[in-house]
Amino acid sequence: MTIKARVHAGRLIIDEPTNLPEGTEVQLLPLDPGDWLDDADRAALHKALAQSEADVKAGRLLDATEVLKGLRSR
Repeated sequence: MTIKARVHAGRLIIDEPTNLPEGTEVQLLPLDPGDWLDDADRAALHKALAQSEADVKAGRLLDATEVLKGLRSR
């Protein structure tokens, strides 16, 4: 279920019909919360992406079908 809300004067204003029982608590997440990566995680991601790009350029590729077959056979 998606519930839309707007911020007005620092408060969330919700004007959406719902079938939730009275008193139900809901958690709202911003639609664009970012990626939650800290600096170390972001650096690791960029390093992995660079290595992946180098592997592709060097022709070090694996067929996804074969990888999945191998995983399924375990």
